[in-house]
Amino acid sequence: MSKIKVLHIIKSLGRGGAEMLIPETLKIHDKDSFEFHTAYFLPWKDQMVESIENAGGNVTCFSANNNIRLLQRYSEVIEYCKTNHIDVIHCHLPWAGFLGRLVYSKTGIPTIYSEHNMQERYHIVTKKINQFTFNSQSLALGVSEDVTKSIKNNIDLKIPVRTLLNGVNTDSFQKDSNFKEATRKELGIPQDAVVLGNVAVFRFQKRLVEWLKVFKTLEKRNKNLYGIIVGAGPLENEIKTELKRLNLAEKVLFPGLQTNVKPYFSAMDIFMMSSSFEGLPIALLESMSMECAVVSTDAGGIKEVIRDKKDGLICPVDKWEELGELCQTLIDSPEKLMNFKKAARTRVIESFSLERMVNELESIYKELANSKIV
Repeated sequence: MSKIKVLHIIKSLGRGGAEMLIPETLKIHDKDSFEFHTAYFLPWKDQMVESIENAGGNVTCFSANNNIRLLQRYSEVIEYCKTNHIDVIHCHLPWAGFLGRLVYSKTGIPTIYSEHNMQERYHIVTKKINQFTFNSQSLALGVSEDVTKSIKNNIDLKIPVRTLLNGVNTDSFQKDSNFKEATRKELGIPQDAVVLGNVAVFRFQKRLVEWLKVFKTLEKRNKNLYGIIVGAGPLENEIKTELKRLNLAEKVLFPGLQTNVKPYFSAMDIFMMSSSFEGLPIALLESMSMECAVVSTDAGGIKEVIRDKKDGLICPVDKWEELGELCQTLIDSPEKLMNFKKAARTRVIESFSLERMVNELESIYKELANSKIV
């Protein structure tokens, strides 16, 4: 029996949550039954290319420097699909989704779109194009129940929409005491410090300026407190300006964009998120798998992962200032901190494993490939 050939289409392969899922799922997909290809468009955002290729995927860049140029590549993508006998297309994020729908309308190749965000949060142009084109595909997947509900509330659907919760490779993402010691030493953080962390693209919804303000209130009470924020993005200058204003340059470290975040998760005690909205953040699941206690706002799918006071501590999005007191309760009680670290990993093992997600995906790929019109 021939392999089912799947083409992932995504705008870039930088270190974002959706981008990270491609190599991570590839590691555990059934390579005897499936062959995976990935197409991306921004050549300067290629941090995940090596990871995908190492996991057995084929990667092609259809170079484009803006969204319009990306859409103009559709005929080349169609030719790629014909040459490589692609059976199923899987698109991630809006502009890749728009391109995939063009290809679907021209070829009829079964096409899936994974939605990672709330429709209400998109720019008006993106939202309108989504509404106009959404039914030109086979199936849509929401990464959380909140995301699926948002699709149903904003789009006149004629295609099925399912929820497929994101997952994390719990075998790969495990706390490593050697990583912890080495990373803290490299960053100049005392081994006995309490470390708050975050891994994020520096965009407005992550509210990292607010994150720093919360950290400042905690730092006044806890001199042995340090922070790590891993990532980069369009608001980096604004965030680092706030860092200087709060006089935190010696206490909150910015290692920059990293393809391997495990050493930094290992160095963290508490993963604190101050987001205003989310889909279902991969970094959250990774941090939990690596036994970071979670303190977060209840944005989007976060509240579907964290059961307050059981798997972590959460507060309403508009009451982000409460994050400080929630962190303080863990700083004051090492026993409680340790309990929440263990609870976080237990939660993802039981309900958010990548193996579960991959099994569901493979069933969908098979279902769609079998329905393909020859």
